[in-house]
Amino acid sequence: MDIIYLSPHLDDASFSCGGLIWDQVQARMNVEVWTIFAGYPPPGELSLYAQVHHKVWELTAEEVIDSRRSEDAAAMNILGARVRYFDFPDAIYRKHPKTGEPMYTSREELFGGVHIGDHALLRRLTTIFADYLREDCVLISPLTVGNHVDHQLVRMVAEMLPIQALYYSEFPYTQEFSAVIPSLVPAGYRRAHAVVSAPGLAAWQASAAEYTSQISTFWASAEAMSKEIADHSNQFQGVTLWRPQKFNFDLIAAASV
Repeated sequence: MDIIYLSPHLDDASFSCGGLIWDQVQARMNVEVWTIFAGYPPPGELSLYAQVHHKVWELTAEEVIDSRRSEDAAAMNILGARVRYFDFPDAIYRKHPKTGEPMYTSREELFGGVHIGDHALLRRLTTIFADYLREDCVLISPLTVGNHVDHQLVRMVAEMLPIQALYYSEFPYTQEFSAVIPSLVPAGYRRAHAVVSAPGLAAWQASAAEYTSQISTFWASAEAMSKEIADHSNQFQGVTLWRPQKFNFDLIAAASV
């Protein structure tokens, strides 16, 4: 049985579920992380909004994806999960398929509704995943805490597949948007806590620290990030997932409450 985490970006699964992934791998479970929006920016001039992101990350357009994939590979090497990168570009790079204009050029757009220009992408992703996924796998999708459009797209795809997905809440968005989490949980789903071992927590912190370009987006320092992960794990009793009522959570977590 394969456990497949759908990670919109090159950090989401590690930030959100790193301790659980490490514990699952140590328990000899078959864990894969599929990063969907890991593709290179399209040719041509990028939007000012994308350029601002590169400045914050201290990366150029030419090096950003190779650098971020390298960070992710180092993080996943710590966690022990296999990786699969898809070549679809991040929302900040995507352009309307007809007009060629950037579709997400502000924070309000990036954390708003999915642009109509992405509907064809949604259909394409659904077809690809339906071909790739085995029926006996466990699929774990982002819950869309924070409302990032790429997270919305990944969840939409997961819910169009014949496999009933579990959901993880996205850290660190959980810190700011904890109040809205209940409204995002599908009807009939139950909360499950996967208790993370002490070595698992250490691996979670170490893997997250590999994303050096991303730390300044959310934290003042790597030390602040590490502390927040520990606090988050304590608050949520490890990693919180939402599962269908009849799903046997012990299949993927050695300890659950």
